[in-house]
Amino acid sequence: MPALDLPEEWLQQVLTLLRVHVPEAKVWAYGSRVSGGAQVCSDLDLVVRNASDPTRPVPEVAALREAFRDSLIPIVVDVHDWATLPPAFKPAIEREHRELQGGTPRDAGEAMS
Repeated sequence: MPALDLPEEWLQQVLTLLRVHVPEAKVWAYGSRVSGGAQVCSDLDLVVRNASDPTRPVPEVAALREAFRDSLIPIVVDVHDWATLPPAFKPAIEREHRELQGGTPRDAGEAMS
């Protein structure tokens, strides 16, 4: 598990919500909680990537955002979809991120069902 500036209890809650809401997606953490500049109240920045095709959005992102808002995690968890991020943001995230979930792409048969 990547080292993040995040208490273990909160990290476990984050990982649980990711498994429940976006189990097939890759999820990266980035920003101050990865770079080491976080304050106690800093948000957690996450980007969700479609494991089969990063250019395609992950439809479950809206439900994931709502789940984080409803959770007991006492900081803001800011969730973005890689496919809809402005291209200018992507290189910095690619350079410095921590993978929280590897994603399991659907095979072509599953994707069509």
